Amino acid sequence: MSVVLDTAEVPTADRAEYWHEAVSHTFIPLDVALLESAPAPATITSHRLGALQVSLVQAGPQRVERSADLIARGGEDHLTLALQHRGTARLAQDGRQLELRPGAFAISDAGRPFAKELPEPFVFTAFHWPRSAVGVSEEDLRVLTATAFDTGDGTARLVAAYLESLSRSAGSTEPQQASRLATTALDLLAVLAHERRGRSRPEVPEAALATLARVKDHILRHLGDPDLSPERIAAAHHVSVRYLHKLFRLEGVTVARWIRRQRLDVCRRDLARPTPGRASVAAVAGRWGFVSASHFSRAFRAAYGVSPREWQAAAGTGLTPGAVRLPLPAGAAGGGGCPSGYGAAV
Repeated sequence: MSVVLDTAEVPTADRAEYWHEAVSHTFIPLDVALLESAPAPATITSHRLGALQVSLVQAGPQRVERSADLIARGGEDHLTLALQHRGTARLAQDGRQLELRPGAFAISDAGRPFAKELPEPFVFTAFHWPRSAVGVSEEDLRVLTATAFDTGDGTARLVAAYLESLSRSAGSTEPQQASRLATTALDLLAVLAHERRGRSRPEVPEAALATLARVKDHILRHLGDPDLSPERIAAAHHVSVRYLHKLFRLEGVTVARWIRRQRLDVCRRDLARPTPGRASVAAVAGRWGFVSASHFSRAFRAAYGVSPREWQAAAGTGLTPGAVRLPLPAGAAGGGGCPSGYGAAV
């Protein structure tokens, strides 16, 4: 079933607020500045295909940013691929900046700060999915994010062609078929990630993937247990420790490294959460299984480039340490901007 959000019938003076509220329920929390004094009509048409949300977005110039504070509000476990149809977009994430022109696509990760500017009226299709739906490691995902993929040839061309076809048929696809088509799309993205990392993806039996999914769920439910170990995880699932390590090698990561990444992610969210009387860094680390506060601080800085205290302090002011910033075009800060709302899909 299609979900259509349209501001055409909304009074011009109310469009910015309506747009912010509408997209906040469709995508992820963002800060947005509309670059028009009188916002033009904007639309989002969305379909659900299994784990994949497909949304056609058409709107006027705007700029969006995702900070640590907004990451703490939710959506941090999702990624979005934007396939540009009209207009250009400038995306900055992980220290990389790119310009996206019609026909190309790029992926942004909602779990880390980014900024995106669309300086002219635009149309793109957004493919939005949870990171757990793609069987690739965090390192592979980072290869995909904030990279402009030219669809002239190679695997990127195949991915774009398939996604284009999928978006056109999204409104008329039966649920069971839609889920299979979405799985194929996400598998193609995994192939693209492995290609960028210079290796092919091995054939993986469905039973192994199912076991890996159950193991990950078990780990996420026991992250706060400081005694969580490969031996205990393997015993809980009646497999050998050797087989457990083999499962995680399918994604190019060790068991311990995957656990540490998940713990760091939840600690980062907790440290940025805007709650009265924020917990200390040591308390947050202990809550999620880190026995040593100093070890946690070193791991956090290695992962995010700042200390836990710096991250917490910046999130408390609504800023992000080293947050990406894109300059607004001269004279573009129109009266329709909203300093703290939600923005269009990214």
